[in-house]
Amino acid sequence: MKAYSQDVRERVLRAVDQGIARSEIVRVLAVSLATIGRYLKQRRETGHVWPKAIPGRPSQKMTPLQAGLQGQLEALPHATQEQHCQYWEQTSGMQVSRWSMSRAITRLGWTRKKRRWEPASAMKRHVPPIESPSSNWMPTR
Repeated sequence: MKAYSQDVRERVLRAVDQGIARSEIVRVLAVSLATIGRYLKQRRETGHVWPKAIPGRPSQKMTPLQAGLQGQLEALPHATQEQHCQYWEQTSGMQVSRWSMSRAITRLGWTRKKRRWEPASAMKRHVPPIESPSSNWMPTR
């Protein structure tokens, strides 16, 4: 489950500080009583209510991959993810999966679309009127 935004956290604590009943805070801000208690405890112990870091070991491949991938993407803009994985393994000696490559490419802001999206102009949206059938047109049975 995603953490509540910093804005919601601050609104919860502001409501508690103003003396609003916790049941009212639960109803209006859609947080649980346990969440309110955790926020109060965290503020008391640390002085802030920032979201905690997600536990786990840091990625060993993502940092070097993101550092060197930009040049590869510029050199081979039309390559598939599998081709990028193969080229990365040839140049760096580090094997990465297609999914890791996809995450790294996404974090760099690259998309599969090669042109920038532009809204359609008013002229392109114009639909020509339907022409009437020609005089020699006969329906088939």
